[in-house]
Amino acid sequence: MNTSPITKWDGATAYFTYADNPNMMLALLALSAVIVVGSIIFGAFHEKECYVKVEENGKR
Repeated sequence: MNTSPITKWDGATAYFTYADNPNMMLALLALSAVIVVGSIIFGAFHEKECYVKVEENGKR
């Protein structure tokens, strides 16, 4: 079953969003780095808080 509307792949090209704009690529990279680092920091604070709660409940 071939449901592709493309019958020939000759001359096929690809389009990449912002590929020709280095400033936008840098901005997207910086945004993704901030999200990743922020997630790691948030996770570390959350784990520390949970660990303290478990320790407090264990001492009772």
